[in-house]
Order: sequence, then C-alpha cells, then structure tokens
Amino acid sequence: MGEILASVINIVFQVLWWAILIRVLLSWLPMANVRIDPYNPAIRFLYSLTDPILEPLRRFTTIGMIDLSPLVALLLLDFLRQILISMLI
Repeated sequence: MGEILASVINIVFQVLWWAILIRVLLSWLPMANVRIDPYNPAIRFLYSLTDPILEPLRRFTTIGMIDLSPLVALLLLDFLRQILISMLI
C-alpha cells in the first residue's frame, strides 16, 4: 500500500514540476516575438495549476524585476517529494 501511495505522490509532484518548467519556458517566448494567448484553455489550465504554488512564493523570492519563485518552487517540490516518499517506503 505504501509503495502505491509513494508512486501516486511521485507522479503528482512530477506533473507539478513539469507544469512549472513549461510555464517558465512559455514566459520566455514573448522575447522571441511569439505571442502566448492568455485566454487559451491550455494556458489557463497551466496557470491555474501553477499559480497556487508560485503566487505565495513571489512575496519572498522577487528581487527587483527577477522572479525566482519558479526556481524555489522546483527545489521545494523535489524536497517535499523526497521527504514524503521516504516516509512511506
């Protein structure tokens, strides 16, 4: 039972990790003159999935115009995933 739960936790955390990474990559596209439609359902879903993680971190991780919240979120997600899985196995 613990291994199944650990697998589910691993998958959920990996999905969140990849969603944040994709959001970061998409944020760079306007610099290459590629327009991202914020009303696209896929983009809206991506933002609704990642905003609850990134928004609270922005208060503490924004330095001037540099937003480090995705980096901190990726590190925290991996750290939490490892802790939770080690407690189950």
